[in-house]
Amino acid sequence: MDSGHSDLDSDRRVPLALKILVAGGFGAGKSTLVGAVSEIRPLHTEEVLTHAGVGTDDLVGVEGKRTTTVAMDFGRITINEDLQVYLFGTPGQDRFWFLWDELAHGALGAVVLADTRRLADSFPSVDYFERHGIPFVVGVNCFEGARRYTSDAVRQALDLDPDVPVVLCDVRQRHSGKLVLIALVEHVAGYHGHPVPA
Repeated sequence: MDSGHSDLDSDRRVPLALKILVAGGFGAGKSTLVGAVSEIRPLHTEEVLTHAGVGTDDLVGVEGKRTTTVAMDFGRITINEDLQVYLFGTPGQDRFWFLWDELAHGALGAVVLADTRRLADSFPSVDYFERHGIPFVVGVNCFEGARRYTSDAVRQALDLDPDVPVVLCDVRQRHSGKLVLIALVEHVAGYHGHPVPA
C-alpha cells in the first residue's frame, strides 16, 4: 500500500548545519555583520533606545545608535547542498547575558567584534568564550573616523593568546564579513587538529 511518501522523500539529504555566534560590545556591529553576509533576510530583534535606558546604555563613542538587539540576530549562509552556516548575533548589553548560554549551545565557534573606540567592551565576550572553551576570532570593525590599530596592537590590548586570529574588517561590506568567517572556520579546524591547507 502506498504510504504517501515518494522515493524522492527518502533520498532527500538534510544538510549539515554549523552554528556560529557573533558577539561583542554594544554597538560593535554585530547586527550589521549578520545582515551583510546572510543570504536570507536576517531576523533582527531590535528595539528603539528610549530615555528609560539613560544611565544603563553607555552611548559614549556610539552616540548615533538608535536601536539595540534584545534577543538575537539570525542569518544563514548556504555553502553547498550539504552544508549551511547559521549565524546568531548576541545582544551586547550586560542585562541580556542570561541569553548567552542558550545561544552558545552547540556553537562551532564565535566572532568577537571589537570597536577600538570602546575596546574594553570586548573583554566580556573574550572571557566568555575562553571560559567555555569555544574557539573564536576577533574581528576589529574599522569604523570611519576611528583611530586605526594593527592586529598585533589589538591582540596585545585584549591580552589574547597568540593563536587567536585578529582580522581587521568593515562589517558593512559582505566580502569583508566573509573573510572574518573564513578566518573563524580555519581557526576552528586548526583548534580541532584539522588545519586547512593554505
